[in-house]
This record gives sequence, structure tokens and C-alpha cells, in this order.
Amino acid sequence: MTISTKGRYGVKAMLDLALNWSGTNVPVKSIAERQNIPGKYLEQVLSVLKRAGLVKSIRGPNGGYALARPPHQITLGDILRALEGDLAPVKCVRQRGKKERCPREGQCITRYVWARIRDEVNQVVDGITLKELADAYEKDVMNGYMYYI
Repeated sequence: MTISTKGRYGVKAMLDLALNWSGTNVPVKSIAERQNIPGKYLEQVLSVLKRAGLVKSIRGPNGGYALARPPHQITLGDILRALEGDLAPVKCVRQRGKKERCPREGQCITRYVWARIRDEVNQVVDGITLKELADAYEKDVMNGYMYYI
């Protein structure tokens, strides 16, 4: 499974919003500059995250984006599923969306492997909150480590 640019940029933008979690809106331009993301593309990513209920936006001079929920209530799984869809490694074990039926489904031992990988990936990304990620980022940056997502 490969996480697309959209997924990576979405995680970076959400981390930026978590690091700036103070009840104020963060302009797209400042997120784009700090995270080195093209502004127009970031707008598209944030639009998807807004439709998923993960961010809210305000227009106007003090406008921008903010997390729709506190950072401890948003997981990486929430973000990745909003941007990437189902996190299954193959189509026959998807949990959401279009699941493909295989004529050998009843005899396919590899289906067990793919379902297990799907479950483990979901468990990991659902176990990491934006707050944990922001805390790790601040700790590592403050200790002099260079940390990229």
C-alpha cells in the first residue's frame, strides 16, 4: 500500500493545524509556506478534509482553517481514510466502498493475509492521534532532531 501525495500533504496540514491549535483560524498560505505544499493543491486537500468533518473553514480577513475537533479526537486513520479511501492492500478485502468479489474467494488463503495486513494497518493508524503526533513533533524538534512527515 502506498500513501499518495494527497494523503501525505493532508497529514502534514492537519499536524500544522494541531500545532497551531488555539481556537484561531490558520490561513492556507501560512500552512502552505510552513509545510512546503503548493497552495492550490492544499486548498483541494483541505476541501476534502472539510467534507469529511475534520476541519472547518472561515472566510474573510481573519479566515482560514481550524480543526473541527480537538487534536486528541482525530486519528491518522480518520485523515487517511478521508483522503485515500479504504486502507486495504487489495480490493477483495475492502471494508468500505467498492469491494471486488473474487471467484476463488472461498479457496484463497492469501485473502487471509491481506485481511490481516488491512486490520493491522487500521489498528496502527487508528491508534495515533494528532495530539500524540504533535507532542512527538514538538519533543523531537525541541531536542534538535530533524523530523519530516
